[in-house]
Amino acid sequence: MLETLLSSFTLVAASEMGDKTQLLAFSLAARFRRPIPILCGILVATILNHLIAATAGSMGAVYLTTKNLALVLGVLFIVFGFWTLKPDTLEERKNEKDWGPFLTTTVLFFVAEMGDKTQFATVALGAKFQSIWLVTLGTTLGMMVSDGLAVLLGDRIAHKVQRKQIRIFAATLFFIFGIWSLFQAFRA
Repeated sequence: MLETLLSSFTLVAASEMGDKTQLLAFSLAARFRRPIPILCGILVATILNHLIAATAGSMGAVYLTTKNLALVLGVLFIVFGFWTLKPDTLEERKNEKDWGPFLTTTVLFFVAEMGDKTQFATVALGAKFQSIWLVTLGTTLGMMVSDGLAVLLGDRIAHKVQRKQIRIFAATLFFIFGIWSLFQAFRA
Protein backbone atom coordinates (compact mmCIF):
# COMPACT_ATOMS: atom_id res chain seq x y z
CA MET A 1 0.00 0.00 0.00
CA LEU A 2 2.68 2.50 1.03
CA GLU A 3 4.89 1.43 -1.91
CA THR A 4 2.03 2.08 -4.35
CA LEU A 5 1.32 5.51 -2.92
CA LEU A 6 4.96 6.60 -2.65
CA SER A 7 5.94 5.25 -6.06
CA SER A 8 2.99 6.95 -7.74
CA PHE A 9 3.61 10.22 -5.91
CA THR A 10 7.37 10.35 -6.51
CA LEU A 11 7.26 9.39 -10.16
CA VAL A 12 4.60 11.93 -11.10
CA ALA A 13 5.86 14.76 -8.86
CA ALA A 14 9.33 14.52 -10.37
CA SER A 15 8.22 14.02 -13.96
CA GLU A 16 5.75 16.91 -13.76
CA MET A 17 8.54 19.41 -13.05
CA GLY A 18 9.06 21.40 -16.24
CA ASP A 19 6.13 19.62 -17.93
CA LYS A 20 3.65 21.53 -20.08
CA THR A 21 0.99 21.39 -17.38
CA GLN A 22 3.38 22.98 -14.91
CA LEU A 23 4.00 25.70 -17.50
CA LEU A 24 0.22 25.98 -17.81
CA ALA A 25 -0.04 26.39 -14.02
CA PHE A 26 2.52 29.24 -14.18
CA SER A 27 0.56 30.86 -16.98
CA LEU A 28 -2.82 30.58 -15.24
CA ALA A 29 -1.39 31.89 -11.97
CA ALA A 30 0.02 34.92 -13.76
CA ARG A 31 -3.20 35.51 -15.69
CA PHE A 32 -5.80 35.11 -12.93
CA ARG A 33 -3.76 35.79 -9.75
CA ARG A 34 -6.25 33.63 -7.79
CA PRO A 35 -4.41 30.53 -6.55
CA ILE A 36 -7.27 28.76 -4.74
CA PRO A 37 -9.61 28.37 -7.75
CA ILE A 38 -6.64 27.42 -9.93
CA LEU A 39 -5.49 24.75 -7.45
CA CYS A 40 -9.06 23.43 -7.19
CA GLY A 41 -9.29 23.23 -10.99
CA ILE A 42 -5.99 21.33 -11.15
CA LEU A 43 -7.25 18.93 -8.46
CA VAL A 44 -10.56 18.18 -10.19
CA ALA A 45 -8.97 17.73 -13.64
CA THR A 46 -6.19 15.53 -12.28
CA ILE A 47 -8.50 13.28 -10.26
CA LEU A 48 -10.74 12.71 -13.28
CA ASN A 49 -7.88 12.16 -15.72
CA HIS A 50 -5.79 9.93 -13.46
CA LEU A 51 -8.79 7.91 -12.26
CA ILE A 52 -9.52 7.05 -15.89
CA ALA A 53 -5.85 6.26 -16.55
CA ALA A 54 -5.34 4.13 -13.41
CA THR A 55 -8.55 2.21 -14.17
CA ALA A 56 -7.40 1.52 -17.74
CA GLY A 57 -4.03 0.29 -16.48
CA SER A 58 -5.51 -1.86 -13.76
CA MET A 59 -8.05 -3.43 -16.12
CA GLY A 60 -5.39 -4.03 -18.77
CA ALA A 61 -3.21 -5.83 -16.25
CA VAL A 62 -5.90 -8.47 -15.79
CA TYR A 63 -5.31 -9.69 -19.35
CA LEU A 64 -1.51 -9.96 -19.17
CA THR A 65 0.63 -12.58 -17.47
CA THR A 66 2.92 -11.32 -14.71
CA LYS A 67 5.99 -11.72 -16.91
CA ASN A 68 4.43 -9.97 -19.93
CA LEU A 69 3.10 -7.18 -17.73
CA ALA A 70 6.55 -6.62 -16.23
CA LEU A 71 8.10 -6.58 -19.73
CA VAL A 72 5.54 -4.07 -21.04
CA LEU A 73 5.91 -1.88 -17.96
CA GLY A 74 9.70 -2.00 -18.12
CA VAL A 75 9.73 -0.89 -21.75
CA LEU A 76 7.07 1.78 -21.11
CA PHE A 77 8.93 3.26 -18.14
CA ILE A 78 12.16 3.42 -20.14
CA VAL A 79 10.31 5.10 -23.04
CA PHE A 80 8.83 7.58 -20.52
CA GLY A 81 12.37 8.25 -19.29
CA PHE A 82 13.48 9.25 -22.78
CA TRP A 83 10.26 11.21 -23.31
CA THR A 84 10.90 13.11 -20.06
CA LEU A 85 14.30 14.23 -21.35
CA LYS A 86 12.57 16.08 -24.21
CA PRO A 87 11.59 19.61 -23.09
CA ASP A 88 7.90 20.50 -23.15
CA THR A 89 6.47 23.70 -24.56
CA LEU A 90 3.16 25.34 -23.96
CA GLU A 91 1.36 26.88 -26.89
CA GLU A 92 -0.61 29.96 -25.93
CA ARG A 93 -4.27 29.82 -26.91
CA LYS A 94 -5.59 32.86 -28.69
CA ASN A 95 -9.20 34.03 -28.52
CA GLU A 96 -10.10 31.62 -25.71
CA LYS A 97 -13.32 32.27 -23.82
CA ASP A 98 -13.03 33.54 -20.27
CA TRP A 99 -14.70 30.96 -18.06
CA GLY A 100 -13.03 32.17 -14.89
CA PRO A 101 -10.05 30.62 -13.13
CA PHE A 102 -11.67 27.38 -11.88
CA LEU A 103 -13.43 26.23 -15.05
CA THR A 104 -10.62 27.44 -17.33
CA THR A 105 -8.05 25.55 -15.26
CA THR A 106 -10.16 22.39 -15.02
CA VAL A 107 -10.80 22.19 -18.77
CA LEU A 108 -7.28 23.17 -19.83
CA PHE A 109 -5.61 20.76 -17.39
CA PHE A 110 -7.85 17.84 -18.29
CA VAL A 111 -7.19 18.35 -22.00
CA ALA A 112 -3.45 19.02 -21.50
CA GLU A 113 -3.07 15.74 -19.59
CA MET A 114 -4.68 13.67 -22.36
CA GLY A 115 -1.87 11.69 -23.96
CA ASP A 116 0.72 13.29 -21.66
CA LYS A 117 3.53 11.23 -20.15
CA THR A 118 2.03 11.55 -16.66
CA GLN A 119 -1.24 10.09 -17.93
CA PHE A 120 0.58 7.18 -19.55
CA ALA A 121 2.70 6.77 -16.41
CA THR A 122 -0.54 6.58 -14.41
CA VAL A 123 -1.80 3.85 -16.77
CA ALA A 124 1.46 1.95 -16.24
CA LEU A 125 1.33 2.45 -12.46
CA GLY A 126 -2.29 1.26 -12.43
CA ALA A 127 -1.22 -1.87 -14.30
CA LYS A 128 1.79 -2.45 -12.05
CA PHE A 129 0.06 -2.02 -8.70
CA GLN A 130 -3.55 -2.83 -9.70
CA SER A 131 -4.79 -0.36 -7.12
CA ILE A 132 -6.88 2.28 -8.85
CA TRP A 133 -7.51 4.41 -5.77
CA LEU A 134 -3.97 4.42 -4.36
CA VAL A 135 -2.40 5.10 -7.76
CA THR A 136 -4.88 7.90 -8.42
CA LEU A 137 -4.25 9.34 -4.97
CA GLY A 138 -0.47 9.14 -5.33
CA THR A 139 -0.34 10.58 -8.84
CA THR A 140 -2.83 13.31 -7.96
CA LEU A 141 -0.78 14.30 -4.91
CA GLY A 142 2.34 14.35 -7.09
CA MET A 143 0.61 16.64 -9.60
CA MET A 144 -0.68 18.90 -6.84
CA VAL A 145 2.76 19.29 -5.27
CA SER A 146 4.60 20.14 -8.47
CA ASP A 147 1.83 22.20 -10.07
CA GLY A 148 0.91 23.73 -6.71
CA LEU A 149 4.47 25.01 -6.45
CA ALA A 150 4.08 26.55 -9.88
CA VAL A 151 0.86 28.28 -8.86
CA LEU A 152 2.00 29.44 -5.42
CA LEU A 153 5.56 30.42 -6.22
CA GLY A 154 5.10 31.35 -9.87
CA ASP A 155 7.91 33.20 -11.52
CA ARG A 156 10.08 33.20 -8.39
CA ILE A 157 11.07 29.57 -8.91
CA ALA A 158 10.88 29.62 -12.71
CA HIS A 159 14.07 31.65 -12.91
CA LYS A 160 15.95 29.72 -10.21
CA VAL A 161 15.18 26.11 -11.11
CA GLN A 162 16.99 24.60 -14.06
CA ARG A 163 14.42 22.53 -15.87
CA LYS A 164 17.06 20.40 -17.56
CA GLN A 165 18.29 19.05 -14.21
CA ILE A 166 14.75 18.30 -13.09
CA ARG A 167 14.02 16.47 -16.36
CA ILE A 168 17.19 14.40 -15.88
CA PHE A 169 16.14 13.51 -12.31
CA ALA A 170 12.63 12.53 -13.44
CA ALA A 171 13.98 10.52 -16.38
CA THR A 172 16.31 8.70 -14.00
CA LEU A 173 13.31 7.67 -11.87
CA PHE A 174 11.55 6.31 -14.98
CA PHE A 175 14.71 4.42 -15.98
CA ILE A 176 15.00 2.89 -12.49
CA PHE A 177 11.35 1.78 -12.56
CA GLY A 178 11.84 0.40 -16.09
CA ILE A 179 15.02 -1.51 -15.30
CA TRP A 180 13.48 -2.91 -12.12
CA SER A 181 10.39 -4.08 -14.04
CA LEU A 182 12.54 -5.71 -16.73
CA PHE A 183 14.60 -7.39 -14.03
CA GLN A 184 11.40 -8.73 -12.46
CA ALA A 185 10.19 -9.99 -15.86
CA PHE A 186 13.37 -11.91 -16.60
CA ARG A 187 13.52 -13.26 -13.06
CA ALA A 188 9.99 -14.68 -13.32
